[in-house]
Amino acid sequence: MLGNCGLCPRHCRVDRLEGELGQCHTGPAAMVSSCGPHFGEESPLVGTGGSGTIFFTYCNLHCVFCQNYSISQLGEGSEVTALELAQMMLSLQRRGCHNINLVSPTHVVPQILEALEAAVARGLTLPLVYNCGGYESLDTLRLLEGVVDIYMPDMKYADSAVGRRYSAVDNYAEFNRAAVKEMHRQVGDLQTDDQGIAVRGLLVRHLVLPHGLAGTEKTAAFLAHEISRHTYVNIMAQYHPCHLAYEFPELSRGITRQEYLEAVTLAVRHGLTRLDQMEYPRTARVML
Repeated sequence: MLGNCGLCPRHCRVDRLEGELGQCHTGPAAMVSSCGPHFGEESPLVGTGGSGTIFFTYCNLHCVFCQNYSISQLGEGSEVTALELAQMMLSLQRRGCHNINLVSPTHVVPQILEALEAAVARGLTLPLVYNCGGYESLDTLRLLEGVVDIYMPDMKYADSAVGRRYSAVDNYAEFNRAAVKEMHRQVGDLQTDDQGIAVRGLLVRHLVLPHGLAGTEKTAAFLAHEISRHTYVNIMAQYHPCHLAYEFPELSRGITRQEYLEAVTLAVRHGLTRLDQMEYPRTARVML
């Protein structure tokens, strides 16, 4: 697949095995920015031991407001071999993490699968979290059936024109909704153990943007009526201008309290029953 890359909907068709670079700027080896227990993720992932995050360098999206732009767009990180990536996973397991949280994995799925072969042979048993921006190829997702336990996609935009303006991709909404349907088909609603720790299922992130640009109502309606009213949804309030956001006047401020409460109200109105709002009081930079 890397020899004629179509891992994501961009379909760059470059030969990454020969070092050609497409929109993700990644060749034959995965790049990792950081690895360690993370206690700022959703509560079903964190528990007492933390979520074992591996942050991959670069991304298939180019979001102008990305808060991790030094990793996703400036290339902060180093190349790793499959065995080194496997050892990272095993180290997180030894440190007591509840899962392996693969952050921005879309463009390095083959490298992850190669590493998993080594990691599982050496005793990896933790659930795998596919933590992505939601711009996914169905063909790639189908390779992951039976491998990924927990899908955690963003649903960034309900309008593809907005996705084109702020993330430089075509047809975001269409690819995103198809991907979420496929993820739910594979793993169903989020399931937790008797300690409240996620073991399998779908967890959706939706970042509220100023001026309703994220299209919360359409996203809530889609999830409630086409996926499941029991979809676990984190309505996130921590948007603040970052990276290139100040070049877009409509993105140059944080969200207001009213904008956030309206987003939550819309989700409830459409019948969604599992809303994670922990981000709002804990980390949000909200204009009062």
